Amino acid sequence: MAVKIRLQRHGKKNFAFFHIVVADTRAPRDGRFIEQIGSYNPNTNPATIVLNFERALAWLKVGAQPSLVCRRILSYEGVLLRNHLDGGVAKGALTPEVADKKWADWKAQRDAKIETKVTGLKNEAIAAAKAAKAEEAKVNEARAEAIAKKAAELAAAQAAEAAAAEATEAAAEEAPAEEAAEAPAEA
Repeated sequence: MAVKIRLQRHGKKNFAFFHIVVADTRAPRDGRFIEQIGSYNPNTNPATIVLNFERALAWLKVGAQPSLVCRRILSYEGVLLRNHLDGGVAKGALTPEVADKKWADWKAQRDAKIETKVTGLKNEAIAAAKAAKAEEAKVNEARAEAIAKKAAELAAAQAAEAAAAEATEAAAEEAPAEEAAEAPAEA
């Protein structure tokens, strides 16, 4: 019986996540499996991978073949490197101490790379938020200036209307006084 390490799709349309399973090659993609050894969620940034390292390594050692995507996941998690180093120890090409040192160096380098990516994403998000806040402040300032300008124009128009109304009132008061002065002179 040929055994494969592959992904089993779950989730909903346009938002899938996957279980990493060990299954018979003849079983359907989402069907029967022998053992579930982890999960993979590509919807997060960086992608979330939960893997039972020891079980994945044990299945590789007994001959399970990973699919292409699972091979990349196992490589990313270091399972393939550990299997390779253990093979070298078994052949006598490496000592267990050298293999462990190579493994620890690789693991530290990988963890540092992941941490750099996560902090970079956080810094980008903070910078984007600051830029958005500054842009919003500029827009609000422009709106406040436009409102103040409109209010000043409205106040000037009201002042002009009030001055015109006073002028017409003054002219209206002067006109009856002039008519009254002219009326007795005619009589």
